[in-house]
Amino acid sequence: MPASPARRTALTVLRRVEEQGAFADRALHGDARELDPRDRALAKRLVFGTIQRRGTLDWIIARHVTRKLDPQVRAALLIGLYQLLYTDVPAHAAVAESVELAKPSPGAKLVNAVLRKVQREGVHLPSDDTPEGAAIVHSHPEWLTRMWWDWLGPDEARALLAADNEPAELALRINPLAGVDVDLKGRREDDAIVVEGPIDVLAHPLYAAGAITPQSRASQRVARALDPQPGERILDVCAAPGGKTTHVAALMGDEGEIVAVEKHPQRARALEAQAKRLHASSVNVHVGDAKDLTAGRLGGTFDRVLIDPPCSGLGTLRTHPDLRWRATPEAIEVLRREQEAIVEAARGLLKPGGRLVYSTCTLSPREEVVDQGTVERTLPHRDGTDGFYIAVSDGDL
Repeated sequence: MPASPARRTALTVLRRVEEQGAFADRALHGDARELDPRDRALAKRLVFGTIQRRGTLDWIIARHVTRKLDPQVRAALLIGLYQLLYTDVPAHAAVAESVELAKPSPGAKLVNAVLRKVQREGVHLPSDDTPEGAAIVHSHPEWLTRMWWDWLGPDEARALLAADNEPAELALRINPLAGVDVDLKGRREDDAIVVEGPIDVLAHPLYAAGAITPQSRASQRVARALDPQPGERILDVCAAPGGKTTHVAALMGDEGEIVAVEKHPQRARALEAQAKRLHASSVNVHVGDAKDLTAGRLGGTFDRVLIDPPCSGLGTLRTHPDLRWRATPEAIEVLRREQEAIVEAARGLLKPGGRLVYSTCTLSPREEVVDQGTVERTLPHRDGTDGFYIAVSDGDL
């Protein structure tokens, strides 16, 4: 009997991530498009969960297999182990379906043998009382575990590592510019609603009407920290995909001007489409490199400046599980230099006495390049939302 459509899709996506460097969410969006909602949800759970737990699962595989595995066999084994150890999928189904995924390779017999042994004997992971052990137990790179261990302390680090492997809450931003009542069930917090129960956001009529848009509660704090006022001139650098940009427009009642700068033309077009869907006519998209901005090119200076530069994204590991395996200390240093250059350019565009907000969706002290004024940091295990760093500077800089 062939494997289920959800599991076959999960195998395809996992292999694309592992072998081609694809981003899990984007690959899943394409490959799971034709599945029914239930199968699509299962495929997402298997892909995200297997990638999240890959470090632990690799550690387990290394204790049962001494030879290099064919990519299809390895992916099937990872998916099977994830189901056995971290889900309520019946063990017989997890084993049988994973064996089918590995066929026609002879390695299917190895998948069967390893999964049945783990089913019988379980696994014995190391203690998480050291960075090395915590990296294995909570499935994070050891360098990242050590960084958080030294920065936050062992207890906070362990709590953060564990939280990264939990499902993310589904937070939406309610957009008053749409002029549509939003009657979804959930917990309200300012413009945010944390939805209860399943919902296909992108297919919902409220999404098409521009009344709701997915955005974490932490991300929604950024525009509020900027505190834009109607009639002001606002600069938003590195603005795509536009969640914060359009939130700024909503807080201003769409009165004033928001110059949204985006370097990449394709992302700039997506930003324009996002602004149109969310009825943010005050947004004016400018294609250009944030490091090369001048008042002359942008028509003068600004009352408020929002800087949301490229970052390592280590605060979003619940929703982007593969980022933990992509990030490196070396890449963070490159990002820091880019962030510093963007901040230097943007500071020159702020009017005297204006407000500058610097935000990143990461938890990395090297990427906190603005530390003047008021600083806020959200932590997934403490705040239940993405990890963000937000620095607010008022007055002359």
